[in-house]
Amino acid sequence: MHITVTFKGKLPLVGVNDTGHKTRFDATMDFSGPAKYASPMDTVLEALGACSMMDIIAIIKKMRKELTMLEADIEAQRAEKHPKVFTSIHVRYRMKSPDGTIADLEKATGLSMEKYCSVAAMLRASGCNITWSTELV
Repeated sequence: MHITVTFKGKLPLVGVNDTGHKTRFDATMDFSGPAKYASPMDTVLEALGACSMMDIIAIIKKMRKELTMLEADIEAQRAEKHPKVFTSIHVRYRMKSPDGTIADLEKATGLSMEKYCSVAAMLRASGCNITWSTELV
């Protein structure tokens, strides 16, 4: 993997990966006005949601279940002092499926969060407590 992040005199920063995909990063800073893009810490939470959801989608499909909607709603707390790392995160997963059950979602979510999701593993290694809940809609 290779990423380049560039600052050209004002925000947002622009990250480009080795396939050319761009991500913009912003923050509310005195010289830049209100943020127009997600902050780096926002994108960490988004990455946790996306990483675990990719796993969950693959696992549900391997169960031969139809998935029409999956959503991760994420709440996080950060340390008060610098570096303001995440100290706890709770992810609430909501799934809509005509034939999937809450047990299917719980199994897929557990496998993702405890075994497969690299982002969750990195956050846990930093000392962050990650919990989750599931809901069928």
